[in-house]
Amino acid sequence: MGGGAAAAPIPRLTAIAFLFLLPIVIQSHTPSISVRDFGATGDGKHYDTAAIQSAIGSCRTKPCYVTFPTGTYLTATIFLKSNVILDIPKGSTILGGTKLEDYPKEFDRWYVILAENARDVGITGGGVVDGQGLEFVVKFDERKNVMVSWNQTGACSGDECRPRLVGFLDSTNVRVWNVTFRQPAYWCLHIVRCENTSIHDVSIYGDFNTPNNDGIDIEDSNNTVITRCHIDTGDDAICPKTYTSPLYNLTATNSWIRTKSSAIKLGSASWFELNNLVFDNITIVDSHRGLALQIRDGGNVSDITFSNINISTRYYDPSWWGRAEPIYVTTCPRHSNSSEGSISNLNFVNISAVSENGIFLSGSKGGLLRNLRFININLTYKRWTKYMGGLVDYRPGCQGLVNHSTAGIIMEHIDGLDVENVNMRWFDGRTVQWDNPLDFRPSTVNNISLLNFHSGVYKQGRGSSEQIPLFGSN
Repeated sequence: MGGGAAAAPIPRLTAIAFLFLLPIVIQSHTPSISVRDFGATGDGKHYDTAAIQSAIGSCRTKPCYVTFPTGTYLTATIFLKSNVILDIPKGSTILGGTKLEDYPKEFDRWYVILAENARDVGITGGGVVDGQGLEFVVKFDERKNVMVSWNQTGACSGDECRPRLVGFLDSTNVRVWNVTFRQPAYWCLHIVRCENTSIHDVSIYGDFNTPNNDGIDIEDSNNTVITRCHIDTGDDAICPKTYTSPLYNLTATNSWIRTKSSAIKLGSASWFELNNLVFDNITIVDSHRGLALQIRDGGNVSDITFSNINISTRYYDPSWWGRAEPIYVTTCPRHSNSSEGSISNLNFVNISAVSENGIFLSGSKGGLLRNLRFININLTYKRWTKYMGGLVDYRPGCQGLVNHSTAGIIMEHIDGLDVENVNMRWFDGRTVQWDNPLDFRPSTVNNISLLNFHSGVYKQGRGSSEQIPLFGSN
């Protein structure tokens, strides 16, 4: 179909190795301060905020480990400072308060644990930080819970006025490792305008029916590494976004994700550039959407690589954004007066997916998708839930939900697409009504190159020993 535009080389993994070469201090030889020495009870009933804050305030060494002996520590917002590491050992839990008065007056400071303008700061220990998210549920619903909103305070508006769990704001050399974050009422781990952040061996468990309990939100931050994380939550799992400045050099590897929304999502807040992001060796299970770019606010996205990723996506209730797309790449203006962003030099390499829906690639008239590469892709399409298909999801903003026949890959407003070694298999039965491999209008899609593209119906006969693999090989 014509020669594609020259594609940019696939960038190497942005390992940002220096983050892991920060001075390593053997914790057992580092002076520590126990919150019990300052009066903390750890009974889960009485607030230990004052004792915890006093322990943090007493730190003089670099680094200073503030430890929590076995127990449950109920608290209002804890404020970290430079050179302090919260050491929450296995058997100990920091329990976030559920009252409005437990948090600062300003909505953007509503966190159970908060570091602002800090250096060399972090959380570790093997224990738990729990936001008591289920206490914020007004009505339990397997489709989507209805949540408390503290919007009557005037501190914020809308239906998302709830405290986040952990936030690092305007900080440098942030390290979060070997810790479990549980039941956030809103976003879980929030990295805002930070430099040099390392997040590894972290487990995040949010209620699967709760909206807006994102796993890790990286906002306007640079030089970030996420690795060996387990994220099982209702809303977006790993979510880079830009509000006030560009975001660059983010690497996420060796992680496991399940979500009712997007496993990895760039956007939708996207006022500034996102550049040089790498996602490698990630498993995505039973999620509503796999790999997503949702650019809505005029920012330009470039040099992004997704590699060695296994994906399983399925339908959930349409109140959640997503329609089971394994890969979803979109640019369109959020509002009629919003700017159109662009996406370029996007690479998908060694991707295997089993999905109830196809890939959706949609630029816009003023925000084309340019120089996309799909190399070694194994796609298996089948239906197993009872939710209705035949919808294209442009949300937020844009055209909303639109009736559209389903295809293996839907394309619009693209200039430069290279497809190499792509195998598309259709499971017989319910997929008979959506077995169109490629859906596009030549007037909006240009410079496509197809090399070793295969599409066919898979029929499983009686006695056949062949099975559809959950994750194919390349």
